[in-house]
Amino acid sequence: MIFQSKPSLEQLNKSSEGTMVSHLGIKFTDIGDDSLTATMPVDDRTKQPMGLLHGGANVVLAETLGSVAASLTIDPTKQTCVGLEINANHLKSVRSGLVKGVVSPVHAGRSTQVWEIKIYNENESLCCVSRITMAILDKK
Repeated sequence: MIFQSKPSLEQLNKSSEGTMVSHLGIKFTDIGDDSLTATMPVDDRTKQPMGLLHGGANVVLAETLGSVAASLTIDPTKQTCVGLEINANHLKSVRSGLVKGVVSPVHAGRSTQVWEIKIYNENESLCCVSRITMAILDKK
């Protein structure tokens, strides 16, 4: 198990209240031993003018999952984590429904972590693949 803490889904969703995460309707739906899952609606908050899921919304979902997953691997009284880089490959357009993101570790080192996020449509087709690099910093 990679996570040092395992909050409830209710705690994770409550911690997002009043943030971009809640504004976009992102909801955490599953916590595994080394993965997190969240959904995001494809609606007027997350679509671009052509009626498709905005690529930036995919990146917000990916960064949310990667950042939260990284934060669960550290002792928050001694360390913090911040994003260094994120990328996303948009593979398939989505016009409606929900998308589901699943994050899993690629590398979980002492000073850096790399996480992969896969985003699926309601038919379980892969729509986006993202990778985030996190820096693990000691608190001063």
